[in-house]
Amino acid sequence: MNEHLFRSLMFVPAHNEHLMDKATTFNADVLLFDIEDSVQPAENKQKARNNILRYLKEGKFEGRSIYPRINDRESGYLLQDVYQLTVSGIEGFVYPKATCPEDIYFIGKLLETIEYEKKFPIGTFKLIPLIETSGAVMNIQGICKACPNRVVAVAFGCEDFVTDLQGKHDIEGKSIEVPRAMIAMGARSCGVYPIDTVHIRVHDLEDLEKNLILSKKLGFEGMLVLNPKELPLVHKYYSPTEEEVNWAKEMIRLSEEAFKSGQGVALKDNKFIGPPMLKMARNIIKKYELGNKNV
Repeated sequence: MNEHLFRSLMFVPAHNEHLMDKATTFNADVLLFDIEDSVQPAENKQKARNNILRYLKEGKFEGRSIYPRINDRESGYLLQDVYQLTVSGIEGFVYPKATCPEDIYFIGKLLETIEYEKKFPIGTFKLIPLIETSGAVMNIQGICKACPNRVVAVAFGCEDFVTDLQGKHDIEGKSIEVPRAMIAMGARSCGVYPIDTVHIRVHDLEDLEKNLILSKKLGFEGMLVLNPKELPLVHKYYSPTEEEVNWAKEMIRLSEEAFKSGQGVALKDNKFIGPPMLKMARNIIKKYELGNKNV
């Protein structure tokens, strides 16, 4: 698992230099430079690639986590995307319209070939598949396992999913409750970060907060973001609270004291502190420490 945060993954259309310039000031954990859906007409795709390479060369995103959203393997643009953008400064790629494990195996092998040719260590470039169809939801574990050590996260694309389902994206979000839960469980079962879908009504921060509360309960690590005004709330809800950090420190302290005294198992409020609680506590502290590094 990568040693950085995946609370916020923010889309930036890479052909738009104004938005690329603004992105240098955004504090999103991951920047998703888009070469796919938002980059139209098709001739803008090469402009988007050129912009990414130029901004990286100029050091404008030094130290940032960069994952371009490339085009899928049916598009005709995939080879150009990955061959041109497998460069230092790119951490990995968001792969859209992943429907089955074979899609991810294919892009993984393509990256392996390019890494070998360009003399990068095999596995350098990571993958975040986008889960945008009903088939992809049903295949979530296979997609997560298709490229071990390369797939670091999977992200839910709700709009494409509802269209594929021929359902309706209702304001209460009922139509996506089950796929959200399935994606979170499937990803976590494979040691992969689940990333929740975008919040479509970007100016309704009250509704965003409701979604974030549910998202964290479902087990999501972070969220796809469309607008920088969403970032403060997104970071608040995907970061440990002060209460959670204090609880985690207490769990670790009591466990260490019990181990040193030869008791083996520690007690808190007459309850055993078992391995799952200790693991949760260490995860909270790790996320807290990473968050402080990024301040």
